This record gives sequence, structure tokens and C-alpha cells, in this order.
Amino acid sequence: MTGRFDAFWAVFAREVRGASRSRTYLFLILALTLVVFGLARAGNGPSAGYVPTVVDVLLVVEVLVPAVAFAVGYRAIADDAVRGTLDVLATYPLPAWVYVAGVYAGRAVALLTVVLVPLAILGGVVAATAGPATTVFATHRGVDSPLLFVRFLALTASFALTTLALAVAISALADSRRRAILLALVGLLLVVVGADITVFQAITGDVVDLGLDTLLALSPASAYRGLVFETVLYVAFAGRSQFVAVPVAAAGLVVWSVVSLAVATLAVRGRRA
Repeated sequence: MTGRFDAFWAVFAREVRGASRSRTYLFLILALTLVVFGLARAGNGPSAGYVPTVVDVLLVVEVLVPAVAFAVGYRAIADDAVRGTLDVLATYPLPAWVYVAGVYAGRAVALLTVVLVPLAILGGVVAATAGPATTVFATHRGVDSPLLFVRFLALTASFALTTLALAVAISALADSRRRAILLALVGLLLVVVGADITVFQAITGDVVDLGLDTLLALSPASAYRGLVFETVLYVAFAGRSQFVAVPVAAAGLVVWSVVSLAVATLAVRGRRA
């Protein structure tokens, strides 16, 4: 067990060192910061409170987070395969799942830094600029508290980790950098719109006999969107209706992550065979 942990740590540390030396991540942080602050200020979210701020940035976050996740992860394993690093690592006592876990964890640190730092700064601005009258809604059953924004951050982090797992799986399946780019674009479209379109086609075509709130939980993007509505936005208003089945949506994000990492592990193991 100690040997596997040491191997995991070596791969993880390599990924973190590589990310810390790259200016690309600083550029991504700056770009995401400018986008979310621009949208929030355009909608007067920071001066209105946490929930209005989430409303202002939710749509763009739903699109940008998968884009950033794929940018971080689409070459995670493909680069090692192209350079021959995987062949070298195969001579070491490094199980495929340990290697994949190390790569994923290291890239996750970089991704969460890129995604959460701008949003956390935005939350700090809301705390400093929102007026006292904005903390309570007329139709509210409670208070527009920082806890709601923390929930938004946690859900966004979960969505980012799920899409990163998909990106790592695609990277493991690609046998060249060019194919990694192509598969990453396909995967990004699948996450952002493809899965939602499939769900709606299943609904309109009576393909499956499930409730709308359950079907929406099956797509990563709609599951994330539904969780934000249910646990962040809808709690601020009375008379809300259920948008998505929360347990199914949460389980869906976990299943997408686990299956993706399993696919990546099988792909790496196949390259070694």
C-alpha cells in the first residue's frame, strides 16, 4: 500500500509542478475572472446579493467550466503516450489505476484553482458591496446568506471534476495530440449540449418512462444546473417546483466521474499490453 501511495504521490507531484510552471493557468484564471466579474457587474449582482450574483453568472459558468476542464485535461495522458513516457512508466511497479488517479488528482488541483479563485473573489466582492437591504427577499423563506454562495462553489467544483474526468478519459483514448484535440471538442459539445439534447429527444419521443426531473439529472450539465436551482436559487423563493431529482443528479455526477476514470484506466492498461 505504501508503494502505491508513493507512486501516486510521484505522479501527482509531477502534475502539480508542471501546472505551477505553466503560464497558461494564470491566463485562464485572469480570463475567467474578467468574464465572471464583467457579467456580474452588468447585472448588478454584487450590489444585489449572493443569489442575484449566481443568477448573473450561472449560464456562462455552465459553459466555461467544461471548456476549462477540457483545456486542462485533454492532453493529460495523450502527451505521455506521444512522448513514450507511458512505455517507460510500464517498466515501473505503477498500476494503471494509480497512474490515472495521480494524473487526475494533479490536474484537479490546477482546475479547481482556475475555477474557484475567480468565483471566490467574486463572493468576497459581494460580501463587501451588497447593501443591508439585499440580504432578505420579500418572498423569501430565509436569508440570502454566504452559505448559498458556498453551495454554488461546491457544486461548481463537483461539475468541474466530473468534466475533468471525461477529459482525462478522452485523453487516454487519443493516440495523438491532433486526435486528442478533436475528441476533446466532441466531448465538450457532448457535455455542454449533446447530453441535454439526447434527454429532450428521449422525452419527446417517449423512449423512456421516467419523470422529467429524473431525466434531467442524467446529463452532467443539466444535473449541475438542476442542483444549483434546487439548493441555491429555489431556496430563496416560496412556491418553488422541483426542477431536478437532487439525489439522482448528485449520483449522476459521481457515476459520470467514476465511469470516465475507469475508461481511462482500461485505455492505459491496453496501451501497456
